Amino acid sequence: MNAVVTQDAAERGTQTRYAKCVEVSKRIRWEIDRDVFRGRQFDFGRKFLPDGLSKVQDLDFLSGAEKRLLSQVQGRTYAYIFGLVERFINAKVLEVSRDYWLGDQTALEALVRFSDEELKHQEMFRRIERMIGDAMPVGYLQTADADEVARAVLSKSTWAVLGLTCHIELFTQAHYRESIDRDPELSELYKDVFLYHWREESQHAILDELEWEREHERLTYAERDAAVDELIALVEAVDGILQAQSVADVDYFAAIAGRTFTEVEIAALRAGVLRAYRWQYIVSGVTQTRFGEVLGRLTTEAQMQRVQTALAPIM
Repeated sequence: MNAVVTQDAAERGTQTRYAKCVEVSKRIRWEIDRDVFRGRQFDFGRKFLPDGLSKVQDLDFLSGAEKRLLSQVQGRTYAYIFGLVERFINAKVLEVSRDYWLGDQTALEALVRFSDEELKHQEMFRRIERMIGDAMPVGYLQTADADEVARAVLSKSTWAVLGLTCHIELFTQAHYRESIDRDPELSELYKDVFLYHWREESQHAILDELEWEREHERLTYAERDAAVDELIALVEAVDGILQAQSVADVDYFAAIAGRTFTEVEIAALRAGVLRAYRWQYIVSGVTQTRFGEVLGRLTTEAQMQRVQTALAPIM
């Protein structure tokens, strides 16, 4: 009897969390032109990414103007990568919403709103690329195609994809709260983009966790164990994208910076930008307390050790 009562209470708690996500989604709803852009352009006299994300402060051979330019190149990539990952996130959200089509309509609404917001974010990031691209010299390269990445990610288990998604949307919040919001030297428009993005991603992270746990409950031990390896493979694939993009971004920066860099400086730029990208898209999420708690709850000690061993070279 007590077990039944406990289960009923847990189900009510879960339903309440879906309902809260719907309520917040309605209350904070924003539009790209009305609320974010408001007829403004990006201020190229200011940084785009804060030092805590770009890590440009570690490249002491760069002048202040060069550090600002590198933060703008990184900021362009930051928006591009978010648009890229949101392609597979939205597809997975639509897929898992199928389970609620003829069931819990509150959960369905929460996920449909999640999908709608992700589509809006993708449109916003495409707009950002066009706006920044019109103002910066030609030669910038996006090394990965969003649809191809999405196909590769979605070939993995739902458990692994939801784990990666939860990781991404938790570090999104941390980036804004801990770095972007605190830096008064950023372009105001760039800062506002990630303010509004953060507001909706806060609800998405809750839904990611709920769906990840729900998927976990219906898998066998063998399926969960295989899914852990798939999550590791996905993180390694993300790192591959970051390695390629960091090389392209350093090449682009060196071409537009207005001076010639030595081989030693180019090597330092490559190492520094890759370290920044790994921090932005892997390390800052893995080290989030909430992500560690959820992953720890959904894995055995041996499985967690496999994850930690795989991440060690990146960390």
